[in-house]
Amino acid sequence: MITLSQIRTRLIQSIKESGMSQTEIASKLNLTVSAISHILKGDIMPALDTLANLCRVLDLDANYILCLENDGLCK
Repeated sequence: MITLSQIRTRLIQSIKESGMSQTEIASKLNLTVSAISHILKGDIMPALDTLANLCRVLDLDANYILCLENDGLCK
């Protein structure tokens, strides 16, 4: 079963590995830097539309973020 914690972990890891600053990401998504910071701290999960746009901005596969790929890491 996929958990919110697993999705949050993958999302945070992917943002950190993107090489983009919080300011760059916030600007591209029309969000505040504070909102990106809260996502990175695990305080909040982005809304579905924000998550989709985040995947697009960071060139991420939503299936990976949502643990839908069978890579053995999300069970």
